[in-house]
Amino acid sequence: MAKKALITGITGQDGSYLAELLLDKGYEVYGVVRRLSAPNVWRIQHLLERVTLLQADLLDQLSLIKAVEQAEPDEAYNLGAMSFVPASWDQPMLTGEFNSQGVTRMLEAIRRVNPKIRFYQASSSEMFGRVREVPQTELTPFYPRSPYGVSKAFGHYITVNYRESYDLFAVSGILFNHESPRRGIEFVTRKVSDGVARIALGMTNQLALGNLDACRDWGFAGDYVRAMWLMLQQDQPDDYVIATGTAHSVRDLVETAFAHVGLDWQKHVVTDPKFLRPAEVDHLIGTPAKARAELGWEPSVDFKGLVTMMVDADLARLKSGQTIA
Repeated sequence: MAKKALITGITGQDGSYLAELLLDKGYEVYGVVRRLSAPNVWRIQHLLERVTLLQADLLDQLSLIKAVEQAEPDEAYNLGAMSFVPASWDQPMLTGEFNSQGVTRMLEAIRRVNPKIRFYQASSSEMFGRVREVPQTELTPFYPRSPYGVSKAFGHYITVNYRESYDLFAVSGILFNHESPRRGIEFVTRKVSDGVARIALGMTNQLALGNLDACRDWGFAGDYVRAMWLMLQQDQPDDYVIATGTAHSVRDLVETAFAHVGLDWQKHVVTDPKFLRPAEVDHLIGTPAKARAELGWEPSVDFKGLVTMMVDADLARLKSGQTIA
């Protein structure tokens, strides 16, 4: 019999790649979607006939219990979140409701309906914030620097707590930044790839960015969802850092993207203070040594491959006249 999986956040970047991966592996895939006035399914448009969408909300305990009862999953992946870090300062309470208590509600739903369901929680490198060591491992202490990072630290520890208190197979993947052509337009990597494509096509001439010295460990989302799946196939539940082990600055990102279309970035990029964070995280760079040794996981796309993939996708999208991000 085919395995079943339930994904919260299936309409997001990671959810769409994970749904593809699981369908390729023969899973029956169920996705949790919130009731919105306008549907936001462009990332999974090509999968709609192959997945079952259930209406539920991380803010509503009963709806999550009902979704778990309906799907009867073997595995549940909690990818639903307020995921844009700068917005977490504008909406700190809501960020906490989704990213902290939303995790608790999912764990409670599983505990009540069927504690044998294997649970994956999307933790984040933003939990490390003002880093205590470079590179960061599974044992590096957290020092989050945004309401988003704080909320994710709660989600991480409540997952550990439920695993140890109720003997659930519950794991957290501490994923460093992972990008793709499906990244939201507000994220810096996608903002750069879209901006470069527009400048190359003569649609605009300028790209406004914040801190060019900010460094991140960027990987490809398609690689990272494979790590999520691998974590739930292990004999024992455990937490893993998923990263490339190489950090690049926003300046590197900009140089690589503009070079790909044969342009000098310095003629087009301007710094705008409104894009600077109230508190910046330090040198985020993770070591995937444990994931490599225990999961056999390796990233398949390098930094340059990721940036050029994103620029090419935005060029193709804009040339075809598609407006969707």
